[in-house]
Amino acid sequence: MPAKTYVTPSSLDPMAAAEYAPSMELPHLKDDPHLKLVRPLVEAYQAFWLADSRHIRSMRLTTSQFDVIVTLGDTDGMTCSELSAATLVTKGTLTGVLDRLVAKGLIRRESVDSDRRQIRIQLTEKGDAVFRKSFAAHITFLKPFFERALSPQEVDDARRLLLRLRDSFKQGTS
Repeated sequence: MPAKTYVTPSSLDPMAAAEYAPSMELPHLKDDPHLKLVRPLVEAYQAFWLADSRHIRSMRLTTSQFDVIVTLGDTDGMTCSELSAATLVTKGTLTGVLDRLVAKGLIRRESVDSDRRQIRIQLTEKGDAVFRKSFAAHITFLKPFFERALSPQEVDDARRLLLRLRDSFKQGTS
């Protein structure tokens, strides 16, 4: 007797799965207070990203390069693992970003004496000058956007709430 084959919604593409899913009445999503936050949150992120990345590009850096330079600023350097954990640059992208920063003369790679397998990344003198100039310029650029929209107390509240929301998403996907 041949084995039975079961077709389940999860074994189909999403459009085909809809045909097999039980008919459900949609809740009134427009009235859900949590879902009312999604679009403004995404729109705020997109508006921030556009202004932020344009300004960074005007300084002849990519957002990833800027992230690495700012993270290394005022430190004695970091290993690649530490840098990967401290930036928003993915591990797969980090090596290429570091290669380009070395080519620009902004960072140097050095072996760690205690463990030759590890590499410490440090800003060069030129990299430190770029850090000091670009970080100060970028903070000066961004500050008015926040000051126009939020009081100091609202900044604290927004930060606390955004971190809580971030942690909820991280917890839900791990």
